[in-house]
Amino acid sequence: MSETTHRERTDRRRPPAEPLAASWRPEPGKRPARRKGWRGVLATYGWRVYALPVLTVVTALVVVQTAGEAPAPPADAASGVRLDNPTQTVPDTSVPPDVSEVPQAPIDVNIPSAELPNGGPYTQTGAGTWHGVPGEGPKVGTGAKFYTYTVEVEDGIDASAFGGDETFAKLIDQTLADPRGWTSGGQISVQRVRPDFPNPTIRISLTSPDTAHRGDKCGFAIKYESSCWLGTEKRLMINLARWVRGAVAFSGDMITYRQYAINHEIGHAFRAGHVGCAQEGALAPVMMQQSFGVANNYVAQLNRAVGQRDAVKEDGLTCKPNAWPNPQAK
Repeated sequence: MSETTHRERTDRRRPPAEPLAASWRPEPGKRPARRKGWRGVLATYGWRVYALPVLTVVTALVVVQTAGEAPAPPADAASGVRLDNPTQTVPDTSVPPDVSEVPQAPIDVNIPSAELPNGGPYTQTGAGTWHGVPGEGPKVGTGAKFYTYTVEVEDGIDASAFGGDETFAKLIDQTLADPRGWTSGGQISVQRVRPDFPNPTIRISLTSPDTAHRGDKCGFAIKYESSCWLGTEKRLMINLARWVRGAVAFSGDMITYRQYAINHEIGHAFRAGHVGCAQEGALAPVMMQQSFGVANNYVAQLNRAVGQRDAVKEDGLTCKPNAWPNPQAK
């Protein structure tokens, strides 16, 4: 059979101008027949049928992995420190701050009268806790403002340096009951109560120097030993170093110095502030810082060193040591 005869027969079996495949846009009113079942889906979507399950599995794996790893917070570009709070504002270190810290300059003063005198040994560091000294007493004074007090001694200090707990407590009681003391003015009254008394107004506590130096206690900005009134704890802290050695201005008179230390510090509990010498050669006010000296110039220098410029004037006046708020009373 010739090649021409074969082509003619083939052409007669195929209608003229018949397309090889159905148009993707059927004529209006006519819809192509759809196969049913799996073959119909396969015929419609082809390779997409196999790709869809694979993509679903891959997406699920990515979601699980992402959920298990928390995103790292952003880092401060200047310091490299990560910010725990992603909304935190990172300072722009290229711009000067609005205000800068001013570091405290070292306090360097030389006040001979503030030095701790030579004398007997004392415990430098105690336990930082106190035990109450047993005992109580009668009410002293007639003033309407009534204060209760306990007597305490820090644990861990050698009592032989000051004669024992009872000796310390006895001098406090005698000093606060003295007619030259704070109760003589008729404004206040005091009473010693037992150590377990609930919420006493004042705790009079003999304290080692290192405990007194702590920043949450008396502090030690001026490198001279001192006692203090700690209002946050209602605690009158008597510095053991001063209780044993006294102060230069008192020339070794330990009884008078100890009476002064009690009256001065409890004066703060009574809301009295520091003052200076008012008259040349007169008795110093009990609220003058006589542990540092009885000359206004010396005390003023110390006050100025810690930013207290108005308590005492540097006017050259010098007083005599005094332990009492009302020294003329009998």
